Amino acid sequence: MSQPRKERLLCISSYVKGHAFLRQAEAMGCKVVLLTLDKHRDAEWPFESLEAFETMPAGLTLEQITNTVTWLARTHRFDRIVALDEFDMETAAHLREHMRIPGMGRTLTAHFRDKLAMRFEAERAGALVPDFIGIFNYDDLREWMDSVPGPWLLKPRSEASAIGIRRIMEPDELWRALDELGDRQSYFLLERFIPGQIYHVDSIISERDVLFTSVSRYGQPPMKVMHEGGVFTTRILDRTSPEVRALTGINGELVPRMGMVRGVTHAEYIHGEDGRYYFLEVAARVGGAFISDVVRHATGIDLWAEWARIEINHLRYQSYALPKQEELYAGSVLCLARTAQPDTSDFNAPEIVERIDKHHHAGLILRSPDPARVKTLLEDYSTQFAERFLATAPVPDKPTA
Repeated sequence: MSQPRKERLLCISSYVKGHAFLRQAEAMGCKVVLLTLDKHRDAEWPFESLEAFETMPAGLTLEQITNTVTWLARTHRFDRIVALDEFDMETAAHLREHMRIPGMGRTLTAHFRDKLAMRFEAERAGALVPDFIGIFNYDDLREWMDSVPGPWLLKPRSEASAIGIRRIMEPDELWRALDELGDRQSYFLLERFIPGQIYHVDSIISERDVLFTSVSRYGQPPMKVMHEGGVFTTRILDRTSPEVRALTGINGELVPRMGMVRGVTHAEYIHGEDGRYYFLEVAARVGGAFISDVVRHATGIDLWAEWARIEINHLRYQSYALPKQEELYAGSVLCLARTAQPDTSDFNAPEIVERIDKHHHAGLILRSPDPARVKTLLEDYSTQFAERFLATAPVPDKPTA
């Protein structure tokens, strides 16, 4: 009697990440094929969890990537295609449609990738969204700027984090920026700048039901850290606080209405000076900057591993159940460092649970049953990090990790 065929996942990633996803998929009995870039060939991937490891040159066209994957498919029958990095989501969506493999197609993927599409979708779903406009018709832009007070933010539609964002103070500044962009300008949007505290909400969704939510607040807005330099901090907030209750409710209604069926999301909201919460963006991926590690230390929930479990359970027509979670609190402090391997050993609070190992970065993750203790330590450590480690660098055009 023949053995049942093992399911096979094709995972695509332009960056080195997703190790827990790969390990979990293999642990559940799936064959895993990883496709990444040539420059990551010698990275520390979990090779023991991979059936096959393939690389390709950077900068391939969509047609060339399609040819690469369909060539692999001649000898590997893929049951699911998973983009581990945000910059591979559109490629994976195209491949699913081209190869008729279940999962998010290109239109739905745009709701979680294209910042213009997601704003239209979030607004349609009832969320409060800062005033925005696509860069298409110049008469429409003039009318919009006459009616919406500045300053404004000129944002690329398909970048991650705060990369590529420009603050625009007056119309003439916008026209100069658009002249610089040339034919690329339609890939940007203009949005009213709303000052306030920025939060991120990290979630697990199964069959349109938000089963897990972690609400955190950045110490400084990511755009400020990216463009002006500084120390990045984030911390999970007191689960009984009004802001957590409000954002849990907003996010729990919004993400399914935007079309998310199953997987993980990383959303950002701003608490404006008018007291209201505005939608900023949402991605169908695990949050970067070691956010998933912070969530794991606080709750015991590994977002990467749970994402794999959801994908495989659905593939096997099995229901997904969220593991039991802890209710501790955690936060992180991270900065670009002047030295390649900064020494953080002088920081020795018992709440330190992880020292972040990243080239030219200093970072710590803290955990405590008391959210106020995490907040106090992060405020103290961020000041010390700025004095002892902090380096600055030009804002990259693309993510570096």
